Amino acid sequence: MAGFRNGRGRDNRPPQQQPQQAPYGYNAAPPPHPQQQWGRQAPQGSGGGYDGEPEYFGDPYGAQQQQQQHYAANTPGHTQMFSVNEDPYGAGATYQAGTAPAPTGPRLPWKALLSGIVLRPAPTFLQMRDHAVWGPALTVTFLYGLLAIFGFDKARDEAINATLSTAIPYVLMTGVGFVVAGLILGSVTHTLARQLGGDGTWQPTVGLSMLIMSITDAPRLVFALFLGGENGLVQVLGWITWLAAGALFTTMVSRSHDLPWPKALGASAIQLVALLSLIKLGTL
Repeated sequence: MAGFRNGRGRDNRPPQQQPQQAPYGYNAAPPPHPQQQWGRQAPQGSGGGYDGEPEYFGDPYGAQQQQQQHYAANTPGHTQMFSVNEDPYGAGATYQAGTAPAPTGPRLPWKALLSGIVLRPAPTFLQMRDHAVWGPALTVTFLYGLLAIFGFDKARDEAINATLSTAIPYVLMTGVGFVVAGLILGSVTHTLARQLGGDGTWQPTVGLSMLIMSITDAPRLVFALFLGGENGLVQVLGWITWLAAGALFTTMVSRSHDLPWPKALGASAIQLVALLSLIKLGTL
């Protein structure tokens, strides 16, 4: 009997604590979520209910689901993705050819083209970057070649002293030779521009380069016809017009091929050196 009074008997294990039931009239509290319990936990021994107001008002399960999605999206292997609006103006993008504005306006007539090359070269070259100019280019270059022979002292003396039947073919062949040279040099400039990343077309580049070659040397040639190629003024004009040709070539290639000016100048370098050695230095 003493053993039963001391709690010892057939089973010496401590009695298991039975879950307490809620008082009559109260609903039992829902089981806590396996990851997080919302609201403050009831202290032990208070009957299993919630002590005080819940931490979130409204729908606690909706807020709980939002927070779980946030945690799951930022766990390793489930990084949350977000989008960045692209800049519609392309700020900070790497420079590429072809981003220049499209040419505006129709093809310029030959008078506006020739005056535009001298007075407003940049907009003229931009407007004509997709238009062939074979008519003005071939005509102006051929006429320039007919007169260029008289800018060389030795060639002028030979042409003047020769008979008419001999001088005319000689002058005509010189004009044709200048046209062929302009085509070759313009093609070289176009090829170099494309290799440097330009996107221009062959016909406008070659035609405009022929016009630049002829127009820029016209002032020197006018004085050379009367003063001779070895005159000091003619020599000074030769250097000045050569520098002007370099500026126009650079502007033309830059606008026609959408290249920065250092690359445009590099593409024009061979043609400038050829003009300096064949025409300018040939009269000095």
